[in-house]
Amino acid sequence: MPRFEVRQSAKLNLTSYSGLALIGQCLEAAQVEAVIDPRLPVSQGMKSSDLVKAMVGLLSLGKSDFDAIEPFRDDRFFKQALGIGKVPSSAWMRQRLDAKAEALRELTDELWLRLIERTQAPITPYKGYVRFEIDTFVMDNSDTKKEWVGRTYQGVDGYCPIASYLGCEGWLVGFELRAGTHHSALESHYFYERVFPRIKRLVAPDKPVLMVEDSGFDSARLLFAKAQQREAFAAEGRRLEFITKWNPRRQDKAAWVDQAEKAGAFQQVRPGKRVGVLDLQVERAFGKDRRPFRLIIEVTERTIDRKGQHLLVPDIELAGWWTSSTLPAAEVIAHYRYHGTHEQFHAEIKSDLDLERLPSGKFDTNDAILHLGAFAYNCLRLIGQLGLTGKFAPIRHPAKRRRLKTVLQEIMYRAAKFVEHARRLILDFGRNFADHVKVFVALQDRLLRAASP
Repeated sequence: MPRFEVRQSAKLNLTSYSGLALIGQCLEAAQVEAVIDPRLPVSQGMKSSDLVKAMVGLLSLGKSDFDAIEPFRDDRFFKQALGIGKVPSSAWMRQRLDAKAEALRELTDELWLRLIERTQAPITPYKGYVRFEIDTFVMDNSDTKKEWVGRTYQGVDGYCPIASYLGCEGWLVGFELRAGTHHSALESHYFYERVFPRIKRLVAPDKPVLMVEDSGFDSARLLFAKAQQREAFAAEGRRLEFITKWNPRRQDKAAWVDQAEKAGAFQQVRPGKRVGVLDLQVERAFGKDRRPFRLIIEVTERTIDRKGQHLLVPDIELAGWWTSSTLPAAEVIAHYRYHGTHEQFHAEIKSDLDLERLPSGKFDTNDAILHLGAFAYNCLRLIGQLGLTGKFAPIRHPAKRRRLKTVLQEIMYRAAKFVEHARRLILDFGRNFADHVKVFVALQDRLLRAASP
């Protein structure tokens, strides 16, 4: 093996995260300074927008710890790329987030909305509907004494945040931290009130929206809330449909088999297995109101398992879906089963952005960091959709969406030589990355156009 001579140049200024320049353009397109500074003014010292930019820059590199900012304090490229006058210290960043967490959460929501709007980000429908997915997931924070860490439904101590995703791309349009013991349905009607105006803002009036949730959101209060939102959409000439998985809750399985038998709904899928689908109208009550809702029930009975073993007692499974849609039952079920693809988005937030174990002991501060993480998530998603799936993308397997890890590897952590000369800022990628240079230039042009008044 050859022995390499190692040198450290005193003249070259190299960076291993040139993609931060594109994050800076996203910050400009979202108008961070115009949104943050008038609402969080400072009499002296560092601007509040610099704090937001620095934290989003860290999160977009997959770093969530406060101390991760220290190596960047003397990094000229970090400041130039993000448009920061001065990089905050880890102690200042922690104290400032503790003090301004509540106000910062609302303002950050406005930032990611502006980013999607002003860049005209693609929101792709699926089978004629713009999908709007809501779900909770677990963030493991075991062996910590952080505020509101509790026992989650997965049997670990942590948080249970609620998230909402829009379109096949999975744009984050709602993200809030919750205590680990918080049930999915608890106070979720307030979450609806905050999120639905954003859907109206981002989705064209002529495009129908399909809201999909799992069985954790099966409650009379939430069904009535969705029905009211559907009526509000209709009053504005819009269309909203919903599918919520039914929670059986101590149902008599044998009685459902008898009902499907009487209705003649069973069809044999294979020897020893038959499936029956019932399409019902069920009246639900909430307070003094009563409403009929469509309920689709799928009853599966197995007398022989997949290996051919005869069962002494039939195995019965129940599945069901509340829906406002008039689609055939099979299409409603197929729409719900596509809901599983959004689980990848949870994984990207927890692993690719390193946000599973939040850095603060204070709940409000962690919630503010989660909101900033949602902004970083949308920035990276935008870069991936515009740069790694288009005509200038480097050769890869075809895909409708690139994982955030791919964006980090292909764009964010691309090495370059940083040059400041004659009032110009230059990133020199060298001779071996022609395809990536094309992507970088195309993305920068798109973002610059969005950032212009």
